[in-house]
Amino acid sequence: MSKSRFLVTTPDGQVDLTQATILKSNNLYPFGRHNYAVYETSEGVFVKGLNSGEREIMLTHFERIPQEEARNYNHPFFREDN
Repeated sequence: MSKSRFLVTTPDGQVDLTQATILKSNNLYPFGRHNYAVYETSEGVFVKGLNSGEREIMLTHFERIPQEEARNYNHPFFREDN
């Protein structure tokens, strides 16, 4: 069994997303501001991951969000093909 963990840092501290469920996401490459993911942990913590415009990293920062925001999240950016 792998002992790898998916730990992210939010402004409120670290969150373990190893066993989290992805509620919504967009992981289209090339990466950019259109990328996001919304997670729910088994403890009921909701985390949103966003991309600040980095092409080679899918998600660059994370923040805890309320359940209602997580369930109703609509991402404002879309991938624009050049």
